[in-house]
Amino acid sequence: MKKLLDEAAKYLMNTYSRYPVILVKGRGSLVYGMDGKEYLDFVGGIAVNILGHCHPKVVVALQKQAQRLIHVSNLYHIEPQIKLAKLLVENSFADKVFFCNSGAEANEGAIKLARKYAKENISEDRFEIITALNSFHGRTLASLTATGQERFHKGFEPLVPGFKYVPFDDIKALEEAIDEKTCAIMLEPIQGEGGVRVPSENYFKEVRRLCDDNGILLILDEVQTGIGRTGALFAYEHFGIEPDIMTLAKGLGGGVPIGALLAKEKVAQAFVPGSHASTFGGNPLVCQAAIATVETVLEDGILLQECNRLGGYFKKRLYELKDEFSGIIVDIRGMGLMLGMELNRDCTQVVKACMERGVLINCTAGNTIRFTPPLTVSTEEIDQVVEILKDIFRRLS
Repeated sequence: MKKLLDEAAKYLMNTYSRYPVILVKGRGSLVYGMDGKEYLDFVGGIAVNILGHCHPKVVVALQKQAQRLIHVSNLYHIEPQIKLAKLLVENSFADKVFFCNSGAEANEGAIKLARKYAKENISEDRFEIITALNSFHGRTLASLTATGQERFHKGFEPLVPGFKYVPFDDIKALEEAIDEKTCAIMLEPIQGEGGVRVPSENYFKEVRRLCDDNGILLILDEVQTGIGRTGALFAYEHFGIEPDIMTLAKGLGGGVPIGALLAKEKVAQAFVPGSHASTFGGNPLVCQAAIATVETVLEDGILLQECNRLGGYFKKRLYELKDEFSGIIVDIRGMGLMLGMELNRDCTQVVKACMERGVLINCTAGNTIRFTPPLTVSTEEIDQVVEILKDIFRRLS
């Protein structure tokens, strides 16, 4: 294992602060290191493994499709792509879908679509997009600029013009930021990288009203919240509104890289042949995996019900920790199985201590532990994580 770690340091660009662990196998909520150590995975590939590791339906879908056809191109029609688009449209607000490879690409496409629609249907001067402080929308140059965190911008200036930032969950600030150049508002339903921030109950209804009153588009970045993560197939369902554009990735493919840009018909018409494209976007292999993933999440509604039940149980257990360790834990927040526990200190030490005890969690926004286990997690696994956290907090106290 040391040889591989040395080779990683020698050959890979130093873009990640990686832990000295090489994961080689996974099933359900469990992953295994090259040294044979077992870990409970509550990171889930950063909210990607919505059905856990190597879910049988996803594995079989990949195996069967890999034997038939892996890749052609979008010069031709692709059967699984058509079926996946239909599945997403029939279960969402949207009328049309564009497939790509990641959340950043999906958000890049959303930015282009919003600008093109506004220029063609409202005014040539409409190009600005308002996003939220502490948001995260990706690492391509435009999606990076859309991200409302200065630390991600440093070193990449000049940034793409046409973005404004306002505090999240502040409708007055949002209203004041809208002007004659605004073409869209782009928000995460729950800020993930920003610390698992959940807005107030009526925030998105007010955002929708502002968009309608001003003739601008609402883009929802559901890269992290989509495909059942919050207890509904899409998080916007919790807020009683519909966006004009939505982006997906992470959980969509059950572990394989796929992104999607969804839009209402009137907006989608702004894209014509030549407007946007992706060589690998929506290829047969990833689309078949995504079909298996979405169908499994939707099947009888059981997994979505379980996500709400288990999320409620997990949150209750975390609140018990907060009551016991009020000197360390500041807040518990989130929806479904996207939960955050804010500490009054940097949480790196807790993450490392959990790893030593066989639990994988991660830290976001510096002091918030983010939990994104699979929808297939069990109460026993949740209890195990809580007990390990309890022991670690006792030591910290």
